[in-house]
Amino acid sequence: MTPPSPTGRSLAGIALILLMIAVWAALIAGLSPVVGRWPVLVQAAFYVVAGTIWIIPLKPLVVWMVTGRFRAPARDARD
Repeated sequence: MTPPSPTGRSLAGIALILLMIAVWAALIAGLSPVVGRWPVLVQAAFYVVAGTIWIIPLKPLVVWMVTGRFRAPARDARD
């Protein structure tokens, strides 16, 4: 059995995810002259938060890649 071909929506979603990561990384790297003057522990906290906050918009994007809508369909009460 051959695996299914990726859909155009999946390919577009992957491209958007990669673009989002690149833009976010450039934005955070651009702040390094300012952040570099902060105390080391504050820098560490900033980079931990900045390194995880980009994940927030991924859920609607992944739902769109799978279903074609940005919100997951309502679950049936029997599930």
